[in-house]
Amino acid sequence: MAKKPHSRDTTTLAPLFRPRHDAADSALRAPPVIDAPSVLVFWLPAGADTLPREDAASAVDDLGYYTGLVAPTLAANHIRLVPTRADTVYVALPNHSRRAILLSGLDYPYGYLLVDPGGPERILTGIYSDDELLDEINVYFDLTEDSTATTPHVTT
Repeated sequence: MAKKPHSRDTTTLAPLFRPRHDAADSALRAPPVIDAPSVLVFWLPAGADTLPREDAASAVDDLGYYTGLVAPTLAANHIRLVPTRADTVYVALPNHSRRAILLSGLDYPYGYLLVDPGGPERILTGIYSDDELLDEINVYFDLTEDSTATTPHVTT
């Protein structure tokens, strides 16, 4: 597990899950439709409001921090990172229909949803360290060990 510094920048995703009442909040609450390999990071306000304020703040910070650490691997492998506050996610199917995935009623009101349309989804509730999350992502999306490919440098 990666060590978290005491003072860390959690601007990656944490602000997306803070209570807001604007257009960005409305967009996060709208159920996303997934049509490509994606990792959704979810925070369900309806369940999270039962957590003590300090625990919720810590969970938001940890979720944002660890997600930020795996984001480059997702980008290198063309896997979308989608934040959501919606309790329903739709997966687009080839026949122009959709399959619903419900996130409410899980062990924790926050976590990750791994989706590769055409296959079964994987729901990970709670906080996962970057190493644990990368292990889950590598297995689910069948990525090679060296999945943090760098952009080639052009030489002349």
